[in-house]
Amino acid sequence: MPRLSTADIRASKGNRKLATLSLGIAPMAKIADEHCDLILVGDSLAMTLYGQGSTVQVPLEVMAWHGKAVVDSTRKACIIVDLPFGSYEQSPQQAFESAARIMKETGAQGVKMEGGALMAPTVAFLTQRGIPVLGHAGLFPQHVNMIGGFKKERDGQRVLEDAMAHQAAGAFACVIEAVPTEIAGPLREQLDIPTIGIAAGPDCDGQILVIDDLIGLNPDYVPPFVQPKAQTAAAIKDAIQSYAYEVHSS
Repeated sequence: MPRLSTADIRASKGNRKLATLSLGIAPMAKIADEHCDLILVGDSLAMTLYGQGSTVQVPLEVMAWHGKAVVDSTRKACIIVDLPFGSYEQSPQQAFESAARIMKETGAQGVKMEGGALMAPTVAFLTQRGIPVLGHAGLFPQHVNMIGGFKKERDGQRVLEDAMAHQAAGAFACVIEAVPTEIAGPLREQLDIPTIGIAAGPDCDGQILVIDDLIGLNPDYVPPFVQPKAQTAAAIKDAIQSYAYEVHSS
């Protein structure tokens, strides 16, 4: 079975919902590949894997390294890699150089960028040169230092304008993050490309979660919109405790 392409993801609109996960390591990718349509190598790995306070700190080379690990561990899912903060905002040419590096070094099917309508010319610059782009509207985590935290975006008109701008620029789909259901639902109807929601209610064309939240790997913080399907942290703790006891008792 050939790997799903960005064209397949776009064509899913109105036919089936998209199951998507954000992750960055090979063992998780191999398991997720059996069930997910799209895997995002998200810059949230700065927080989940490296313990940083936001996504801002992760560099391009780290995204490329994790992107390659995910691509090499999968066969079915469409793989998209986040362009990290500082790797695309300066100019369309900078964005192309960063995206081309990601595509060459990882084998991913495309990249994702934040920025809404402001970045639409850059999205167009990339798509016109053969680089598929997953758009992003709503909350921009890379702007956390400007907005003072991870806050729900309630300006429906701005979300619509951002998503429409990315669609017009050639994005094959758009992540809709942290917006009320009453915004995400109508937005889905107005766009011709799939909307993939996170903290945006059930009325999107697909859903995306960070794998660590889905499997309960960080019990100290569970996002309010997530219902973990497992309590992995507790199982890991029990295994380590049992191992340490055996060693100390021998």
